[in-house]
Amino acid sequence: MTLTGVYVPLITPFDAEGAVALGPLETLAREVLDAGASGLVALGTTAEPTSLTGAEQRDILEVLTRVCTQRSAPLLVGASTVEAVTALRGRPGVTGALSLVPPFLRPGEAGVIAHFAALASASPVPLVVYHVPYRTGQQLSTDALRTIAGLAGVAGIKFAVGGIDTSAVELLADPPAGFAVLGGDDTFISPLLALGAHGGILASAHLATASFVALVDAWHAGAATRARALGHRLAALSGALFAEPNPTVIKAVLHAQGRIPTAAVRLPLLPASITACNRSLVVLNLVNELDADMMNAV
Repeated sequence: MTLTGVYVPLITPFDAEGAVALGPLETLAREVLDAGASGLVALGTTAEPTSLTGAEQRDILEVLTRVCTQRSAPLLVGASTVEAVTALRGRPGVTGALSLVPPFLRPGEAGVIAHFAALASASPVPLVVYHVPYRTGQQLSTDALRTIAGLAGVAGIKFAVGGIDTSAVELLADPPAGFAVLGGDDTFISPLLALGAHGGILASAHLATASFVALVDAWHAGAATRARALGHRLAALSGALFAEPNPTVIKAVLHAQGRIPTAAVRLPLLPASITACNRSLVVLNLVNELDADMMNAV
């Protein structure tokens, strides 16, 4: 499995009665793929999966599998346990599992490596390891990341360490063969791409999807001037979208655009403030203006 470009971890839209709005979800999936996204992530943390019933999760997966199969687009599914990955067997439209480093327990690097070796052995699809130490409490050294990259059945990593640290520099200075590094901290995606990342799994790319795709393409093409300009503006957009707990602001903006029926989230999340939504809409407009200016200059 080759992983490059922008992957959008889709939100779960709810209707006025609080049910999952499957029609708007399908439309949203098609819109971001039409805008150039390489693939989708189903049931990632942005989808509020812990608030969804088993039936709701299955319905969401059916919709997104159908869309990605029709579009020949990769589909990653959030799955971090042996039970969850084995449940993906018999779903040919699913191309990979996004699997979180074990949270809270902090099992140490040896434990994390053993966990992913067992998970990859049980999984019918390749794993993308989700490394987000400020949420899991588990740091990983460059050596540990390289060991994980060498495991059979591990295709890449969603790298979200809260910035650009030594492990990012060292990993991308000599990237493991056949191992994709995808940025997962939206505000830092541009510098990570400048270092050589293959792409990103970016919740912010629900909005200005084409601009995030253009950012990845610009860095990969060596067009640094265009990439820096886009990166600065998109970092401001991501900062606005993450000013309150994700995905609350993203949902508020999508609802303001008329793309989903409500901005509702489920507990323990609370809806985004009007201030955060309006600020994001202002920054989004600036991104669109910059992108239009760049297109006119070509």
